[in-house]
Amino acid sequence: MPSPQPYFATAPKGIASLLADELRALGAGDVAEGRSGVAFSGDLEMAYRACLWSRTANRVLLPLAEFPAADPDALYQGVAAVDWSDHLTASATLAVDFTSVRSAINHTHFGALKVKDAIVDQFRDAFGERPSVDVERPDLRINVHLERDRAVVSIDLSGDSLHRRGYRKEGVVAPLKENLAAAILLRAGWPGVAAAGGSLVDPMCGSGTLPIEAALMAADIAPGLLREYWGFAGWQGHVPALWTRLMDEARARREAGLERMPSIVGYDADRGAVRAALANLEAAGLRGKVHVERRDLAALQPPAGAAPGLVAVNPPYGERLGEREQLKVLYGELGRILKERFTDWKAAVFTGNPELGKEMGLRARRMHVLFNGPIECKLLHFEVEPRWFVQAGTEPRAPRPARPEDLGPGAQMLANRLRKNLKELGRWARREGVDCYRLYDADMPEYAVAVDLYQGEQRWLHVQEYEAPASIDPAKARARLREALAVLPEVLEIPPEQMFFKVRRRQKGAGQYEKQAQEAQFFEISEGGLRFRVNFADYLDTGLFLDHRLTRALVRELAPGRDLLNLFAYTGTASVYAAAGGARSTTTVDMSNTYLDWARRNMALNGFSGAAHRFVQADCLAWLQDQARDARAPRFGLIFLDPPTHSRSKRMQGDFDVQRDHVGLIRDAVALLAEGGELIFSNNFRKFRLDRDALADLHVEDITAKTIPRDFARNPRIHNCWRVRRR
Repeated sequence: MPSPQPYFATAPKGIASLLADELRALGAGDVAEGRSGVAFSGDLEMAYRACLWSRTANRVLLPLAEFPAADPDALYQGVAAVDWSDHLTASATLAVDFTSVRSAINHTHFGALKVKDAIVDQFRDAFGERPSVDVERPDLRINVHLERDRAVVSIDLSGDSLHRRGYRKEGVVAPLKENLAAAILLRAGWPGVAAAGGSLVDPMCGSGTLPIEAALMAADIAPGLLREYWGFAGWQGHVPALWTRLMDEARARREAGLERMPSIVGYDADRGAVRAALANLEAAGLRGKVHVERRDLAALQPPAGAAPGLVAVNPPYGERLGEREQLKVLYGELGRILKERFTDWKAAVFTGNPELGKEMGLRARRMHVLFNGPIECKLLHFEVEPRWFVQAGTEPRAPRPARPEDLGPGAQMLANRLRKNLKELGRWARREGVDCYRLYDADMPEYAVAVDLYQGEQRWLHVQEYEAPASIDPAKARARLREALAVLPEVLEIPPEQMFFKVRRRQKGAGQYEKQAQEAQFFEISEGGLRFRVNFADYLDTGLFLDHRLTRALVRELAPGRDLLNLFAYTGTASVYAAAGGARSTTTVDMSNTYLDWARRNMALNGFSGAAHRFVQADCLAWLQDQARDARAPRFGLIFLDPPTHSRSKRMQGDFDVQRDHVGLIRDAVALLAEGGELIFSNNFRKFRLDRDALADLHVEDITAKTIPRDFARNPRIHNCWRVRRR
């Protein structure tokens, strides 16, 4: 059996987790989410299936080479090192897509020309003729992504964005892209509704994208079945017989699926939109299977005989209807009709203006963030049942908290600060691909809370109150806390049930790791293109120390080809980063079996398992001392050591104090370093002072400033960090 080939599927922002689930369902291995898509592995059939069946991907790429490219010559030489005759002929056509992120070569057209020159020069030198350029439908489309001066060169097997299914013959103003429509339906649970026989209604269907995508899902129709152009068709590695077999299989599944189609109906008040939807249905081969007609919203009714199911709608949210008052009326009418005529249905409303959702008079049960191009939008999920009805104009998601202006000038100032932070840090987070970050950290001393924003399939707030000193009037502290907890969900548009609150008291001994609650509810978030389980309720911390984001990135950078030892490993996040960076092995040590199990799950979530990844339940101090004194014990090229400030446990002999005991701890860790190995030593004791004199024989570099992320820059003593090597 040949070794699995790595691939990468790109996806729109906010959709990577859905794409990862799709690829797993298709049989992909080593599935790992990244900032711009999902890495996976498999054989050529797996890549073809991803092209044919993915409803959410943009492109499927086959990586050929990765190399440093800090200047044009390095880029040229790296591309020229690939034998391009394995992939196209001298008489073929090619096109180059070039992207650059935080790199010296930042002019994408220049970068693409340099790549093209390297390829055609290779052919001219070898064969006396060269491929020509065709930017529309080349025989081979080459994708080069340059990030931090490191280039990845890939073949674009899709050839064109996979959202172009081949059925859109007519459009309307600002139509939904097909893979965004698919993501909306997947988030709304449409496949399960359809499998149970439920119906779908779109009362503002436009050119029919949501109904058509719903039909493709319900009838098990491959979204790529109608496409006429594929990037792999002109590739030298293409296997036509394999592709023909997969297409025949997809056609057979389509015929069987059309026989069990549930009721799918689209309405629109605009005649031009209905004409476009009917033309697109015809092109998709769904005329007669999906019903579309012109109907005003006021006349909306469930289709006769249709089983309750899902109302999915993308109402206008600014540009198309203009004034806010008009939109308020539209959303209010939609909500009234749902409550009066669609009881026991589910509804999914996709909007770029979630404030308008308050006009519907329904409380949203969940909310997802998706992006329509550059516009951050919310997908509001409703269950149309009387218990979720509220007065129109109030919060669509939970009982409306008091508005800042109702709570006094202090609350208004806090709200303004939160909005400012959200704008500035949000822009930075989007640019850097950061999904979870500290939004507010007692910026105003009167409101002494730390607010962390976590984003995954939903958005959550993790709020911690700093315990007030004895000099503060407890009644005033409680009043300010109530104001903060009222303002936060209102300003950040996050349902109160997705906000978790704790009091951060000074912790000693084992108290810092004790359970705070017993909910055992885990959520999945992403960081650095990796996936992690977090728990907002049960422990003081969530399982992911956000201030160590850059420290973990450093571990990944140093990991390739090395064996990692992760001590006081907590939930194993550094082990995940090391494995993702190419570590040869990881050893994760922690005293708590609960945290080790959490670490195992985090590793497995990212596709890392097997004998190369060990988990050791032990008192780290005693284990480290034993290993350091054992000449036969394994040595490690990279050690991550992040001990608690104080620790005492029933399993420990005595107690541990990081200031008092750090010299012996570091020396024991250094004893386990392999030749040329490195130790990353970190702690969170703000008054910590490293005893450099006692460690004078070691090379110790203070990298604290380099490892403090921007969202923690207001508090540069949040942690300390050093890089330690033998001299």
